[in-house]
Amino acid sequence: MSTPTEARNPATHPDPSWEPPMGTQRRLSASWEDYLLRVQRVVDRFHQHFQLRHFDYQHPRRLQTAAKGQPRKPYPVQVAYSEWGDPAAPVVVCCGGVANTAMRFNYLACELQRDFRVVCMDWVGRGRSGWMQSESDYSLATCVEQLKQQIQHLQCGPVTLLGSSLGGSAAIELAARHPELVSRLILNDIGPYMPKHRRQRRARTLARFYVFRDPADLLRRIGASQKNDGPISDDVRLGITFHQTKWSPEDGGRIYRHDMRALQAYQRDAQQSLQQWEAWKLIACPVLLIHGLQSDALHLSTIQKMKRVRSLAVMHVPDTGHTPVLSDRNQCWFIHEWLRGRFGDCSWSVLHAAVRREDTSVVGDET
Repeated sequence: MSTPTEARNPATHPDPSWEPPMGTQRRLSASWEDYLLRVQRVVDRFHQHFQLRHFDYQHPRRLQTAAKGQPRKPYPVQVAYSEWGDPAAPVVVCCGGVANTAMRFNYLACELQRDFRVVCMDWVGRGRSGWMQSESDYSLATCVEQLKQQIQHLQCGPVTLLGSSLGGSAAIELAARHPELVSRLILNDIGPYMPKHRRQRRARTLARFYVFRDPADLLRRIGASQKNDGPISDDVRLGITFHQTKWSPEDGGRIYRHDMRALQAYQRDAQQSLQQWEAWKLIACPVLLIHGLQSDALHLSTIQKMKRVRSLAVMHVPDTGHTPVLSDRNQCWFIHEWLRGRFGDCSWSVLHAAVRREDTSVVGDET
């Protein structure tokens, strides 16, 4: 594995003005009021950098499974997405995993926005997007169609697609079927194969209804995934928990911001291993593969098989599983430089930067 000289030279790394100095004190939330005060210090830093937008996804008849004798017709579902940077700049479209929201990409988008127009999308049934009419309407094919319509809605020509987990699976399919829409591909800890036992274990965890009665319960559950996310700070984790959940007066706590039927549909599909090797053979654009070295979803044997089909760049992330959050400044910098054409088809490992900690001003409220 090679490590570019730039990785050892701090002077080549960006120093965003919104990046506060690192602190060492670990703070605990004793109440929901305290939790929201802490969250506001984190999420408010990004509000001035992006616009929250929507478009109507049209769910086609061919992807619907109606009851016998029931007519099918296309229907709209509102899709939410955040937009960063200059509208005239090259476009990077980011899409997350099965239970992720668009705001998970805030740190990456904030660092890419000086040179790129970054669009981060909520899948239907997740985040601030609308819900489908039927559980059977949630599928990988629906994600591919939504991604295609998102790019067409932007009216921006071929784009770079960055997909984490499920988002990467949808990106592989789209790049294979519609190469005219995709100029480059970034796959965050996902390849053309994922074993069914890994998918089933993840599905069993997700396809449940949770009510978090207090902040400790919420942070404990999110904290359990730390080995997958990597060594991210409590502040980054706070932002993720906030955008991934919402307050439910009926339940007296915070609940996940998604349609449970979408996760149940994923559980149904997870009974088989994910196989996309035929689609992988059709991809011709440059590819950057991000690999969590502790990942149980993207194996080294899968990466080796991917390389036998075509060349690609691989960024290995130590102490991280499935999937890297991409909040680390070093990881963001390498992605930025690959997008600028600085790195070819090589492999390297990226050391972790100091974890992020936000400032202590309190602005704004929960939305």
